[in-house]
Amino acid sequence: MFDHLREDISVVFERDPAARSTWEVLTTYPGLHALLVHRLAQRLWCWNLKWLARFVSHLGRWLTGIEIHPGAQIGRRVFIDHGMGVVIGETAEVGDDSTLYHGVTLGGTSWNKGKRHPTLGKGVVVGAGAKILGPIFIGDGAKVGSNAVVVKDVPAGATAVGIPARNIDPTQAEMRESKAQKMGFSAYAISADMNDPVVKAIHGLLDHTVVLDQRVELILAQLKKMGVELEPLAPPKDQFDANYLNKIVD
Repeated sequence: MFDHLREDISVVFERDPAARSTWEVLTTYPGLHALLVHRLAQRLWCWNLKWLARFVSHLGRWLTGIEIHPGAQIGRRVFIDHGMGVVIGETAEVGDDSTLYHGVTLGGTSWNKGKRHPTLGKGVVVGAGAKILGPIFIGDGAKVGSNAVVVKDVPAGATAVGIPARNIDPTQAEMRESKAQKMGFSAYAISADMNDPVVKAIHGLLDHTVVLDQRVELILAQLKKMGVELEPLAPPKDQFDANYLNKIVD
């Protein structure tokens, strides 16, 4: 019990820079309180004291704004940040070291008995307002973007965004983000699936720039093999405005 509590407190300090003291975490973090109440409710549920388990869970919901069914399986070092509006269904499973933000729903899509809620692997991060529905599996280390609606499995290490959620190619996303950072602009949390022409145009430009850079590097490598040495180009007089794309998005 105390080992669990120490782990719960330590992950708050690891994942929330606003945490300042152990006393503050113990007294003001509803995510921690919800997990403590859930452990009691789950134990009562396993002892077949179903009504009492549901009543304890109901009290926890009233105190924290976080609803966790006593039948749900919650792993170790799980962090629920802010937490208001989080709903975790009866047959849901949350793996070790996962992080859930406020407004997350791990819900079902049918009224059938049996497994009807999602399973989250280890180290999964679920953004604010995301809905993960049905008996699907979210792989280890996967990320679910804010307000995404996930109804299909997400592979380990992938990022799912949009409505309905689609998996982003991690290689493409990494190259795109690298190019964006060189230009002084971060495309983090902006998906090409968004129905926004400006966002789609930005992603198209970034992807096109990545392809051009790859082709130029290939041409230069071939010229070097042929013994052609090129003088380095002087930087342009008019430097690219690093805030230009940010102004467009705003």
